[in-house]
Amino acid sequence: MKIVKNVLSILFGIMFLNAGLDKFFHYMPMPENMPAELIKAGEAFMAIVWLMPLVAVIEIVGGILFAIPKTRALGAIVIFPVMVGIVLHNAVFFTTTGLAISGVMLLINIWIIADNTHKYKAMIA
Repeated sequence: MKIVKNVLSILFGIMFLNAGLDKFFHYMPMPENMPAELIKAGEAFMAIVWLMPLVAVIEIVGGILFAIPKTRALGAIVIFPVMVGIVLHNAVFFTTTGLAISGVMLLINIWIIADNTHKYKAMIA
C-alpha cells in the first residue's frame, strides 16, 4: 500500500507542477471546441491579473510538496483548496471527463489528508 501511495502522490504532484508551470509558460494546447461559458469563465479569471499567477504558484509549491514523502502532509493541505475549486469548476460546467479525473484526484488528496491526520492535530489544538 505504501508503494501505491508513493506512486500516486508523485504522479499527483507532477500533474499539479505541470498545471502550474503551464499557467506561466502556456505550452499545453487549448481544446478547439470549448463551450462559450467556459471561455467566458477563463476570460473572467484572466481579468483578475493576480489570480492565475497565485494559483500557479500554489499548484507548483503544492505539487512539489505533495510528491515528496516528508512534506506530503503539508502539500495535501496546500493543494486542497485548489483541488476543490477544480472539482466545482468541472461540476458547474458539466464537463464529465474533467469531473471524472478531478474527482479521482480529489479522492487521492482526501486519502493523503486522512492518512496524515496525526500530523495536523498540533495545528488544531
